[in-house]
Amino acid sequence: MTRPAPDYYSVLQIPHRASQQEVARAYRALMRRHHPDVANGEAVPAELQLVMQAFSVLRDPKRRAAYDREVLCAGAPDPSASQPQSIPVHVVRHPEPPLRVTSVRWESGPWA
Repeated sequence: MTRPAPDYYSVLQIPHRASQQEVARAYRALMRRHHPDVANGEAVPAELQLVMQAFSVLRDPKRRAAYDREVLCAGAPDPSASQPQSIPVHVVRHPEPPLRVTSVRWESGPWA
């Protein structure tokens, strides 16, 4: 007998109808919060594995559709009943404008 799959939407703390951008944003926020280098050694490897597993399923549209069918067949609650949730994002603002990056042309230079 197989174990039921965990609710990946609740692992990433997103609604069932979340967009791909919301899935990626939630994954990055959780990884920043729970990463061992950032969490000062308080990270739980099992939680990180679950977050990474949830992201690997929900980021791929085909795997996500298969997962949704599996969850709905298992008698999970209606996905449309969940409420949208705000995902915290850390925005870094710099006072000076960003640097302009251009391609390097090795053919045209003082050495040519």
